[in-house]
Amino acid sequence: MKKIFLILFTFILFKPLLAAEQTIEMLNKSGKELMVYSKKVVNISAGDTVLWKSVNPGHNVEFINGGVPEGVAKFRSPMSKDVQYTFKVPGIYAYWCTPHKTMGMIGFVVVDGNKSNLEAIKKIKYFGKSKKVAAELLSSL
Repeated sequence: MKKIFLILFTFILFKPLLAAEQTIEMLNKSGKELMVYSKKVVNISAGDTVLWKSVNPGHNVEFINGGVPEGVAKFRSPMSKDVQYTFKVPGIYAYWCTPHKTMGMIGFVVVDGNKSNLEAIKKIKYFGKSKKVAAELLSSL
């Protein structure tokens, strides 16, 4: 019994050290696409961190209203700055670049494979090219 307790205690104590970090670049161009994130869908575990790297100026990250799990606060980064966010609540997080959302600069983070808020994500009012991009990405989840 002591051995099991020790193993569990060690896991809990060192879990933050096991957390992963994903990097997503904010780009003006990638291949033939303009105004894009380098990764459009990222699957992570609770406790992992995403770093959005400001490779080109003029971009940010904003969680879309109604596009995050219940209880998650609004999040909007400053323009042209690297920003990171540690995801603690399982579910799908929809985000976009505030000035380029109509150009399709959107992305999704899926935490713990939990898609319980998928229907809410589908009901978001996407703008311009984001409508098409969102439909394609959501069908891949």
